[in-house]
Amino acid sequence: MTGWTASDIPDQSGRTAVVTGANSGIGYVTARELARRGARVILACRSGERGTRALERLRTEVPGAEAEFRRLDLGDLDSVREFAASYDSDDSDERGDGLDLLINNAGVMALPYRQTADGFETQFGVNHLGHFALTGLLLPRLLRTPGARVVTVSSGLHALANIDIGDLNSERNYRRWIAYGRSKTANLLFIHELARRLAAAGSDVVAAAAHPGYAETNLQSAGPKMEGRKAVERVVSIGNRILAQPATAGALPTLYAATAPGIRPDSFTGPRFLGWQGSPAKSWRAKWTRDDTAGERLWEASEGLTKISPDFDG
Repeated sequence: MTGWTASDIPDQSGRTAVVTGANSGIGYVTARELARRGARVILACRSGERGTRALERLRTEVPGAEAEFRRLDLGDLDSVREFAASYDSDDSDERGDGLDLLINNAGVMALPYRQTADGFETQFGVNHLGHFALTGLLLPRLLRTPGARVVTVSSGLHALANIDIGDLNSERNYRRWIAYGRSKTANLLFIHELARRLAAAGSDVVAAAAHPGYAETNLQSAGPKMEGRKAVERVVSIGNRILAQPATAGALPTLYAATAPGIRPDSFTGPRFLGWQGSPAKSWRAKWTRDDTAGERLWEASEGLTKISPDFDG
């Protein structure tokens, strides 16, 4: 993997990719680089204004790109269902009914306590449950597509906390960073269990995870901005400029997991240097993210909360 860059992405012509949170940061870079290599890219974003602006920017930076914006709010399961239904009813898909890449990238970090439209704690609801539901609803398309992959973006900060299966929505004691760590652990347990179930179904769909290290994005400032904490916003901005790698570098682990040959199911890719910066490499992960029992229990709880049961029969 040494020195792997976006220029090493294999030709993606004829492939279709859905990228959540593609309006900015590593999500935008991921969508742009896939489009640059020939993929048809769907930018799945919550804000119509920001999504449309990102699409215009992408088409400027990649002339001739086959890309479109579709609204998706991962904090609202009705929106997730509408997105999947619109995808299934799209008769304009000349490439057939397959889906080659699902990039579960969107996320929120260290927010003050909030709830999603469905009453879930926002970090768990958006980072995990929204992507669990989206993957489940799009799974039939993935199963019909040879060589399809699901890549979910987690974080090295999953090490902050294991999930609490008895308090998934942090109702007893909300601590924003612990809740964030739990949501990122949930991402890894989801991929672990998804990979196991795909293998049991005899599918060649690859479920993998990635993380960007410390990348300069809007993610870090969202919480302070929501609370009007200007001083914290300034500190975050300075830290990003001094310590963070650019989003173009932060997107490389995701792009590697999505396109490089030989990616193994349930793998976790991150930056090479201390999981912080550098080219893509195998990343350390907490042992609790490979716990079969925890993965199964989280899966069952997620089915109950979302009322969505992924169908592995295709």
